[in-house]
Amino acid sequence: MSDIIQLLPDSVANQIAAGEVVQRPASAVKELIENAIDAGADKIQLIVKDAGKSLIQVIDNGCGMSGTDARMSFERHATSKIKRAEDLFAIRTMGFRGEAMASIAAIAQVELKTRRHEDELGTQIFIEASEVLKQEACSANAGTSISVKNLFYNIPARRNFLKSNPVEMRHIIDEFQRVSLAHPEVFFTLHHDGQEVYHLPATTLKQRIIHLFGNNYNQRLVPVEEDTTIINLRGFVGKPEFARRTRGEQFFFVNNRFIRDAYLNHAVLTAFEELLPDDTFPLYVLFIDIDPSKIDINVHPTKTEIKYQDEKAIYAIIRSAVKRSLGRYNITPSLDFDQENSIEHLITPTPFDQIVAPVIAFNPDFNPFADKKTDREIPFLRDSGGSRSNPIPKNWDTLYEISKKDTITQQEIHAEETLAVNEQEIAKSSDRQFFQVHNRFIMSQIKSGFMLISQQAAHERILYERFLQQLQNHSGVSQQSLFPQSLTLNSSDFELLKELLPDIRALGFDIREFGKNTVVVEGIPADLNNVGEHELLEHLLEGFKNNLAILKLDKRDNLARSLARNAAIKAGTKLSSEEMNLLTDQLFACQMPNLALNGKPVITTFTLNELLERFEK
Repeated sequence: MSDIIQLLPDSVANQIAAGEVVQRPASAVKELIENAIDAGADKIQLIVKDAGKSLIQVIDNGCGMSGTDARMSFERHATSKIKRAEDLFAIRTMGFRGEAMASIAAIAQVELKTRRHEDELGTQIFIEASEVLKQEACSANAGTSISVKNLFYNIPARRNFLKSNPVEMRHIIDEFQRVSLAHPEVFFTLHHDGQEVYHLPATTLKQRIIHLFGNNYNQRLVPVEEDTTIINLRGFVGKPEFARRTRGEQFFFVNNRFIRDAYLNHAVLTAFEELLPDDTFPLYVLFIDIDPSKIDINVHPTKTEIKYQDEKAIYAIIRSAVKRSLGRYNITPSLDFDQENSIEHLITPTPFDQIVAPVIAFNPDFNPFADKKTDREIPFLRDSGGSRSNPIPKNWDTLYEISKKDTITQQEIHAEETLAVNEQEIAKSSDRQFFQVHNRFIMSQIKSGFMLISQQAAHERILYERFLQQLQNHSGVSQQSLFPQSLTLNSSDFELLKELLPDIRALGFDIREFGKNTVVVEGIPADLNNVGEHELLEHLLEGFKNNLAILKLDKRDNLARSLARNAAIKAGTKLSSEEMNLLTDQLFACQMPNLALNGKPVITTFTLNELLERFEK
């Protein structure tokens, strides 16, 4: 029998390695920008087309390469960062494995131009699928320009797995933000399809955060700084009142390398204990400077995981430093009666001749004894056509029996809904009376006892099914705004909005793009016309990202769920009898009336026997 084990060709080995190193265009962007940083560049330009699928170009003014170095840079395990295994524990550069350039060259068409500052001529290399097609001397600017074209062109199956352009562009922006945050002293620009997305001059860390995420972040940041014998910690955390529902703006850097670490993230969250609203996450951009010999960064191919010698001490330092900064700059108010704007200076007497007598407006025809009923209503409780009266579903009472169980699967709900209807109970349905308990629950007597409905969960279920139907039928009705509102988003959220725009318009939003990272909201869904455009759209995007990270939902299901949760009436809202009746009717008309969006029951019943047992013990 002949031998069957063979040595793989270098081109195949490089393609296999590329599967770990270059997972999508954003991975190539990360590797190329980090190489420019390691080359000492203080000006880096990133140019992408078709979200990196057609072109990724990185231009820097770093040290450049000689002809030999330029050719060697595309070989596997060729690097200038380390020479022996011990060097792994003294690394302060971004790259060190020597795999990135070989992996990129194996799955794309690459053009490299480079020149050292002391040389008169540079080097130009064309390489395709690991094969060098041409290498020649050329005129070039000092530094390096590398163009990666047609990524995954020779691996069609891998290219087919790439997402849409807006999705891939958001990943590129995420990587760009991480590198630019780690190096605020470097000038960065990002261009996509001929449009400038970012223009980031060299500046301080705080200004870099503001340039990336918006001017409103200027008032949100609390500085953190702590020097110890173990680590040096610096950076910023966000004030608790500006916490968001997603973890997007959370950055840890160890020796200027972005990392993901759930353990250290928990240290920050613990420092915010009892300060954050429920289900929200704080902003933080924290830099840890530590002796490289006390960490191991050679853990994961993406180099975003690190092992520490003394992680418990690092946890304690981060927790105490963040907590102290919050107390010093944000939470604890300070009173200084020696300041110029003290109480004495704030009280200035008004000259007598400038005093204006108050004017009281009143209605001379007002009769306090007139019997006039107010018609208060909550617009959310209208149906999509604006009607406030829905026919009572014939099988609404059968839902009371369904809710006897505390936890019910969707299959069980469908099975229970087919039960026969109690004709006698339906006849009494017109005499229903509802009572609100603590402005959170709706209570009503039923034949077997009484039931409680969570008003927020019920309205979320009603809106969720309504929005899903509108998305399927493109039947959302828009209420035009008298004064259209402009909304400026960060680049990542803007790309997300562009991706979701067709479905958002199907819900009834009237939105158009208006310049860089800005949209104009000219209308919102008709049944949500008492909600601010800014707040509604921002919460919609936040909820979508949160669901995407946790639940991995379908796009339309995610949109309907996010909008329903943000638009539903909240616990603590007082409802009239008419509104409670309407809410209950709409709930019983749903396909799954007893299943809340969080998977818990909407309705809970208490039988008369259960009540008697409590009082007869």
